Amino acid sequence: MMLAAVIAAAVLVAVAALLALVRVERGPSMLDRAVALDTLTVTLVCAIAIEAIWSRRTETIPILVALSMVGFVGSVTMARFAAKEPEGEGRVRTREEVAAQARAADVPRGEQRHEQRDGARVDAEDDAESAEGGQR
Repeated sequence: MMLAAVIAAAVLVAVAALLALVRVERGPSMLDRAVALDTLTVTLVCAIAIEAIWSRRTETIPILVALSMVGFVGSVTMARFAAKEPEGEGRVRTREEVAAQARAADVPRGEQRHEQRDGARVDAEDDAESAEGGQR
């Protein structure tokens, strides 16, 4: 009876580890991968616990505790970084986007902004005029 329970538990842990590996590889986001790595850590702890139960050894308990602590600290660290990152900050901006943001920060409010397009300077009023269809 114990052999059947150990085999069933080992099969379930192996399936969970396989599914976690698939999620780590496919993603799609960083948080999905972090949760999958945390799940993989839990399945590793479970596998070691199953081996300890089967062999009736207690020497692996410190290993289980240490691995559990590493998984917990990793999850908390990942959650803190994910909570601090503003929306859209995870992508790499182009040089043009960085320059446009720097120009926008340098121009005081109420002043006319000039933007450069295709090598020519264009006033904000010209943009508004072209948006209205050339009528003022």
